Amino acid sequence: MKNKSYCSLLSFSAVLMLAFLSSCSAQKKNDVLANPWKVKQQIEKSVIVPVFKKQTYNIVDFGAKSGGIDNNSEAFKKAIAACTENGGGKVIVPAGKFLTGPIHLDNNVNLHLEDGAEILFSTKSSDYPLVKTTFEGTECMNHSPLIYAYNKKNIAVTGKGILNGQADNDNWWYWCGAKQYGWKEGRGNQNDPQNRIRLVESGEQNVPVEQRIFGEGSYLRPNFIEFHTCTDALIKDVKIINAPFWVIHPMKSTNVTVDGVTVESHGPNNDGCDPEYSKNVIIKNCTFNTGDDCIAIKSGKDGDGRRVAMKSENIIVKDCMMLDGHGGVVMGSEMTGGIKNVFVENCKMDSPNLDRAIRIKSNSRRGGIVENVFVRNIEVGQVKEAVLRINMFYNVYGNQTGNFIPQVKNVILENVKVKNGGKFGVLAQGYKELPIDNVVLKNVTIDKVGKAYSIENVTNIQFINTTINGEKVESPK
Repeated sequence: MKNKSYCSLLSFSAVLMLAFLSSCSAQKKNDVLANPWKVKQQIEKSVIVPVFKKQTYNIVDFGAKSGGIDNNSEAFKKAIAACTENGGGKVIVPAGKFLTGPIHLDNNVNLHLEDGAEILFSTKSSDYPLVKTTFEGTECMNHSPLIYAYNKKNIAVTGKGILNGQADNDNWWYWCGAKQYGWKEGRGNQNDPQNRIRLVESGEQNVPVEQRIFGEGSYLRPNFIEFHTCTDALIKDVKIINAPFWVIHPMKSTNVTVDGVTVESHGPNNDGCDPEYSKNVIIKNCTFNTGDDCIAIKSGKDGDGRRVAMKSENIIVKDCMMLDGHGGVVMGSEMTGGIKNVFVENCKMDSPNLDRAIRIKSNSRRGGIVENVFVRNIEVGQVKEAVLRINMFYNVYGNQTGNFIPQVKNVILENVKVKNGGKFGVLAQGYKELPIDNVVLKNVTIDKVGKAYSIENVTNIQFINTTINGEKVESPK
């Protein structure tokens, strides 16, 4: 009898403990919704910004020659090697034009461009060796990004100089296969079945990444700056122009700060900044003028995204200017691993060539979940299509349907002013089986917009103190 009572007591205690843990877990989840901007501040405090020794290593002292004619790859390699071997510091690029192939950073190295410095990157694809990278959300072995770091810590690219990818309709861009970017019959492009399609299939078939060999002849353009599996990284103040593909790409990285950077690049897929599978990323004081999304948060694509199964989370965007682009701050379409806790504040967005302010896009082949998106204090001059666009039927490269219904919940816009809202204030389309849930517009003013909203399969959408075209908008019932 004593043992039975004792066992009952233990069982009751276990139940209480489980209930307590469950309550704590639920409370933790609700904390973000209850006070998102406090959570944002906590994230900011946790992000480690790299610090470097005062020692400097001028690339000229390692044989670099300005003028934009001599290839200075070896000088960059030697300077970076000396820097990291001696405990780190700054690798200095002085005023002048310096041509080079890809630059691979190492631990404790700050690549610093002085005012008047310009790094010109080679347009010869053969100069870019195979490395572990990614193309449109699928991992592979492909051409090295122009600036690359793999599994490094405490790294940076800083200074007032220019990073020039030299991409144009004759170099890199035509690889996309579009005539507007220089492609014509007889030129290779990514759409050959042996190129991009083969890569996507390798992801679906779970081929080991090391066996997904692309590079020369595959026409998959490299990213400009990629920090892959890195911790404590910084990009500050530089101007980046003429990128082959995605511009700034933190990949599987933690504690990344992008501060005061200007991106001007209008080529195909020229997203300004694409955090992917990354955590604790701060993008601030930047200007984006791009050929694709200004900022696009990603987490892998389709089968390969399900293999990696890693969220992008704790992404902060603040005090930025978005000009041309498909979207100001975008989540997707490569979002299979999920996106969580995105904070956007004090940004300005304005251009006749800016399609949307906030955009979320996926489809039933991608799947994935986007949850907890908080936007406040945004000024929008002009957008073409919509202020908020949520599209769960995003279609590119043909049929993109499957059995993985994407989910979106908790999207909160507050204190947003729009002068010219384009076609829709809110344009959202979800699935009947899994509707978009909990969309809130609070203290939002949108003028010169065609229609207040067009929604399908959206639950719990609220308009609180929101006016569109001068009239207060009531929440749909």
